[in-house]
Amino acid sequence: MSTKTISVTEAARNFADCINRARYQGTTFVLHKNGVPVARIVPEERKPRTGREIARALRVALKDVHLGEEEATAWLQDLENARKTVFKGFKSSNRSSANVKRRKRRPPRPVQ
Repeated sequence: MSTKTISVTEAARNFADCINRARYQGTTFVLHKNGVPVARIVPEERKPRTGREIARALRVALKDVHLGEEEATAWLQDLENARKTVFKGFKSSNRSSANVKRRKRRPPRPVQ
């Protein structure tokens, strides 16, 4: 992750590029106006997205937590119930073409 200093004018001219570089490369931009820093474009912290990333984050967060057998069993049951709920919601929100409500089309405007 790097930091780059650019003028406000340059940022305005290349705004989409600055946003993409912040998102995909982790670049932070410090925006200067008349040589004075006035703003920053900073990449958002990346949130865990895959099961592996979530598991890794849980391992780090729960490194010093030790559950008894009853607590571990209850936690596992809660996890299974949450998975079922999420999966059930995913299946019920299936948006195949048969389930999508069609909008009525407006008639074309007359040519003047």
